[in-house]
Amino acid sequence: MQRSDRPGPLSGLLVVDMTRVLAGPFCTLLLADLGARVIKIERPGRGDDARGIGPLVEGRSAYFLSLNRGKESIALDIQARGDRAIFERLLARADVLVENFRPGVLDRLGYGADVLAARFPRLVLASISGFGQTGPFSERPAYDVVAQAMGGLMSITGPEDGAPVRVGTSIGDLAAGLFAALGIVASLRHRDRGGSAAPIDVAMLDCQVALLENAIARLAATGEVPKPLGTRHPSIAPFEAFAAADRPLVVGVGNDALFRRLAETLGVPALADDVRFTTNAARCAHLAALRAALAERFAMASCETWLARLEAAGIPCGPIQDVAQVIEHPQVRARNMIVSIQDPAGPFPVAGNPIKSPAFDDPPTRPPAPALDEGRARILAWLAEEETP
Repeated sequence: MQRSDRPGPLSGLLVVDMTRVLAGPFCTLLLADLGARVIKIERPGRGDDARGIGPLVEGRSAYFLSLNRGKESIALDIQARGDRAIFERLLARADVLVENFRPGVLDRLGYGADVLAARFPRLVLASISGFGQTGPFSERPAYDVVAQAMGGLMSITGPEDGAPVRVGTSIGDLAAGLFAALGIVASLRHRDRGGSAAPIDVAMLDCQVALLENAIARLAATGEVPKPLGTRHPSIAPFEAFAAADRPLVVGVGNDALFRRLAETLGVPALADDVRFTTNAARCAHLAALRAALAERFAMASCETWLARLEAAGIPCGPIQDVAQVIEHPQVRARNMIVSIQDPAGPFPVAGNPIKSPAFDDPPTRPPAPALDEGRARILAWLAEEETP
């Protein structure tokens, strides 16, 4: 099967990918997983910066492999006349162009939004940047840690009364890639219903603000600036981690009926009738006492013992798993969330596609990430076929 022939809801769409490192490649990976053909434009001789980011497997970046599987690569110097002509031939056939340059770079290359709209009216331009195409910070560079810091996420992440902590995955980049993919699909829908191919402007900072969930609402409602809370929820209790006799687990008790069931399961049914704990509001107001009472009970048995009892009682719970445990978990495996790249160096496990649909296959193996410029001959031959009268 050619990479352009994979089935999926976006099958038949051509995406020209000028992105590098994480936010943009994650966006185009999502589109590729949904069936789009993604042709990655890379710098001659060097390629995507991510090709040099470790860890390395037989000299190849595992980081790059995981983000660029199933794509095609062609190396083009956009400022060279011949390569520029190839690039424009691709744009003439493409549905989407995704880029994550700093604002202004695409204009200086001669491919600003207005130029593209005039020359390629069906092309959706999706731009991903640190701060967006407008605003006083628009030309500033940004990496994930900057977006997490400036977007407020770090200020509410970490142990109670502790220093701000970066989220363990690059959520600043990943959120931008997710929102960009959604914006692209929305613009394509608009275009295909007779509208224009509206450009998409996604900023990492904006996406972090969008993910603040109820932190903004809490600030507006109470006037108090949210702070790190460890594993607990700011307005639901108990909703956090507790230490069992051997290792921790988490419970989420979202209503009073569940709390009564929890108290009974822990062998302390009187807790549910204690006026300090009868309602969620009361439990939040007396959190220290609640946590102390629950911690004492959880420490009396193993994690597996408590999980079995809690699950039998229908109480949301789970162990705190490391990554090695996650990738071997039977539910994760059953959902095909660990798939294998058919890499020349051998099978390589990566995260699968979380968007499941009975209308489309979800194969356990996926095409490899391309070597730099690997697709040149195939892409040029395809372009020649398309241009033949």
